[in-house]
Amino acid sequence: MSTFRAIVFASVISGFVVGLLVTVVQQFGTVPLILKAEVFEKAAGAHQHDAVAQPVAAGHDHAAHAHGDHDHGAGDHDHAGAWEPRDGFERNAYTAAANVLTAIGFALLLAGFFAVRSGATGASVSWHEGLLWGLAGFAVFTLAPSLGLPPELPGVPSAPLLSRQIWWLAAVLATAGGLALIVFRRTVPAAISGVILLILPHLIGAPDLANVETNVPSSLLHQFVTAVTVTSLVFWTLLGGLTSAVFARFDQRA
Repeated sequence: MSTFRAIVFASVISGFVVGLLVTVVQQFGTVPLILKAEVFEKAAGAHQHDAVAQPVAAGHDHAAHAHGDHDHGAGDHDHAGAWEPRDGFERNAYTAAANVLTAIGFALLLAGFFAVRSGATGASVSWHEGLLWGLAGFAVFTLAPSLGLPPELPGVPSAPLLSRQIWWLAAVLATAGGLALIVFRRTVPAAISGVILLILPHLIGAPDLANVETNVPSSLLHQFVTAVTVTSLVFWTLLGGLTSAVFARFDQRA
């Protein structure tokens, strides 16, 4: 029971701190790029709306009037059904809450591994080892999936969601299994099997669209991929080191 209490307390404390810190980092990295991309997305939507409206306006007046009434009703329905937080404090608050919950969830996963390791070795996990676990989490959940499915900005078309989710999950599981075989088994057959698992999802290939047409500049896409990768690296290194340190403190008290 004392170990479970240490896992929970360490996860909540470290997850709350790291989630808030990453939210601050995002305000200077990913958030400005997302806001810029949303401008291009709205401009593309307005252009498509004008392209549809012009042929209708050139037709019969009664048909144009009917089409306008229909669009107005549909717009009201979409506006009522699709909710999104307002820009400013509300949007930042939801972002911070999502980051904190995500950090606590991953911290629970890390703390569980730390408990197993400390129970097997009889020694508490140092923050250096926690940092390595954080880097492993970065490789599993960010680096490996991003090689096939890089982070996407609003307004950029992508493959169907279900196929992307399946490939992302397969890449995460294969990367985690490959690293586990290489690090913990330490035999030649295990290392070969681990390397095969690491490269297998990328040999299969991630789902992608044949033709991607977007008015979002490619330079903005590259900046966003870099910003997301750096932010994720900060997230995982802080989470690994802080969770291990806090867990060791509570575990020693227990």
